[in-house]
Amino acid sequence: MNLDLRIPMGLMFTLVGVILSAFGVATKDRPGFYAQSLGIDVNLWWGLVLLVFGLSMFLLGRRGQKRLATLPPEPPEEGETRRGH
Repeated sequence: MNLDLRIPMGLMFTLVGVILSAFGVATKDRPGFYAQSLGIDVNLWWGLVLLVFGLSMFLLGRRGQKRLATLPPEPPEEGETRRGH
C-alpha cells in the first residue's frame, strides 16, 4: 500500500482550518469575544494558517502519488518472493 501520509493529514488540517475560519468569521462582530487577545480575531487567522498548511500538504501528497504512479515497478530482491493479488 503506497499511501502518502500527507494526503489524509492535509485533509484533516484543511477541515480544521475551514471550521476554525468559519467560526472566526461568524464571531467577528463580537468585540468582547476577542478582548483577551487584544481584539485580534485569533480563530480566523489560525484557521487560515491551518487551511494553507493543510492544502499545501494535500497538494504535495498528490504530487508525490502521481510521481510514484509513473515510476516503473521495482524488481524483487534476491530471495524475496512476489505474491500475486
